[in-house]
Amino acid sequence: MNVRLISITKPVLPEIEHFTPEEYMAYVARVSNPANQMNSETSSKLLGYCIRNNHWSVFEHVSLTFEIKTSLAIATQILRHRSGVFQQFSGRYSAAMNNEIYPARRQDAKNRQNSIDDMSQEDKDWFEEAQQSNWEEAFALYNEALNRGIAKEQARFLLPTSTQTTLYFTNNVRNFLHYIDLRTDPSTQKEHRDIALEMKSVFIDQFPAISEAKGWK
Repeated sequence: MNVRLISITKPVLPEIEHFTPEEYMAYVARVSNPANQMNSETSSKLLGYCIRNNHWSVFEHVSLTFEIKTSLAIATQILRHRSGVFQQFSGRYSAAMNNEIYPARRQDAKNRQNSIDDMSQEDKDWFEEAQQSNWEEAFALYNEALNRGIAKEQARFLLPTSTQTTLYFTNNVRNFLHYIDLRTDPSTQKEHRDIALEMKSVFIDQFPAISEAKGWK
């Protein structure tokens, strides 16, 4: 798993091109108060006020794009967030190359959407070896299919859901706030939660005032 921020909205007007993304959102928020629009000193205070009072539209004016490397299984969960804009590695166009190995966890008997990290080391080792063995066998068959001239879009049916894929995930700040809140919750599958936590860490670096208002720092 790997998460990287690859782009973020940047103002281009000469008089505001030096503004941070947060200062730019405050600039937009003050559209009805043009005499104070260039006041970046109180941007943090204004954004905090907007969060506390549920004035969310201002946070839709800055967007981010993350590059996420994960398995097909976890990518499927991420793609369910319909507010996002996605571009995904195409197995029809390029050949798959790698997979993701995940640790074993025990099924929660009371919650079918939860797992518990208390498996024995023996079972964890077995599961890791089984994933690797399954990948090697499937990848060998996949390559054989390609060598036989079978189309990539058909050969990929031989690959497991642990096959690594790359996503570009674009959304505005408002929707990322919701996504991070939702997907860092313990009810989210750990592998997906780890991705959301990485995104949250990046978000805190890029938006310190918003993060403080959210109680994230």
